[in-house]
Amino acid sequence: MKNPWTKKNPFMSMWLSGANTVANAARVRTIAASKRAVSAFWTAALTPPKPKKKSKARR
Repeated sequence: MKNPWTKKNPFMSMWLSGANTVANAARVRTIAASKRAVSAFWTAALTPPKPKKKSKARR
């Protein structure tokens, strides 16, 4: 007698495929956001600050 637990389940396969797709999309977006954050941090850290504008005195 065959074991029913080892039988292929197409619905489980489709569900796992969809779950893997969602997880991969989330992973890719997280990595991209972290790279943007690191790039923005180093850009801000390595560029000199802008000179402050002098305000004109009103009379």
